[in-house]
Amino acid sequence: MRMVELGQTGLRVSRLGLGLASVGGMFAAVAERQAVATIDRAWELGVRLFDTAPVYGYGRSEERTGLALRGRPRHEFVLCTKVGRLIEPGGPDLQPIWAEPPAGVSPRLDYSYRATIRSFEDSLQRMGIDRIDILHIHDPELDFVSASTETLRALAELRGRGTIRAISLGVNHADVAARFLRETGPDGPDCILLGGRYTLLDQSGADELLPLCEKLGVVVLAAGVFQGGVLADTANGAPHGYERVPPEVLRTIDELRGLCRRYGVPLLAAALQFPLRHPAVPAVVVGARSPQEITEVAAWLEHDIPERFWTALRSRL
Repeated sequence: MRMVELGQTGLRVSRLGLGLASVGGMFAAVAERQAVATIDRAWELGVRLFDTAPVYGYGRSEERTGLALRGRPRHEFVLCTKVGRLIEPGGPDLQPIWAEPPAGVSPRLDYSYRATIRSFEDSLQRMGIDRIDILHIHDPELDFVSASTETLRALAELRGRGTIRAISLGVNHADVAARFLRETGPDGPDCILLGGRYTLLDQSGADELLPLCEKLGVVVLAAGVFQGGVLADTANGAPHGYERVPPEVLRTIDELRGLCRRYGVPLLAAALQFPLRHPAVPAVVVGARSPQEITEVAAWLEHDIPERFWTALRSRL
């Protein structure tokens, strides 16, 4: 798998990254053995970018990430996790999307300086790995003022000491990321993990954020490229992010399927490769819950798509 430079961070990553929410039990339980096997298969395929978070399975994703990766040569992969939520005993279950989370713990939002340092240290301990390369501020819109001041200050100190290599945002809202970049200027993030806002179905990230990133030299890791699964399964009511798939979205997907059939292109291959055609996007991050799934995703990345397909798609978009 081809490796690419991650902007000005000095990091090199595979064009495909593995998102590790699914192996933490998002929506359905995943056995530990299967989770580790999924990460192992990704490694065999050449994936060298791995993205997790404390809230994924309330620590379970990070623990499984550590099980699979801590025996690997540390200089050969880039590891990302997030700050903004502490996993603590007691409290309400604020994200009941995780199947079989560890008993007695729950997430608490906290973007303060002290909580950020503590979250980082907790992540290192859960994974049993001595370094995190990219640290995302997770969902900064939930407390924008603290995230853009106290959290950012903590991450800047960690980066200054060489404890992390890059500061990032983990966001699903392009306007939030653009505001963060505008208000923090050159002291802001080195990269952005953008979920679902530069895809075949939603190009809102291109309105302001992607041009701003190009101007500032900030790179974007595109996530959510299958739009919560709606591109994989257009059955009403199923995919993440939709209570019910709107009819206009279904019509758009039907049009995209027709275009793909015309050029002999798998829809999911087009969805995966589409963000990579933007100069600000060096890599995509895709979740998988089994070795078979990540194998299929890697094949879609390598599928040869004719330039005439992209020309036809541009005229449609």
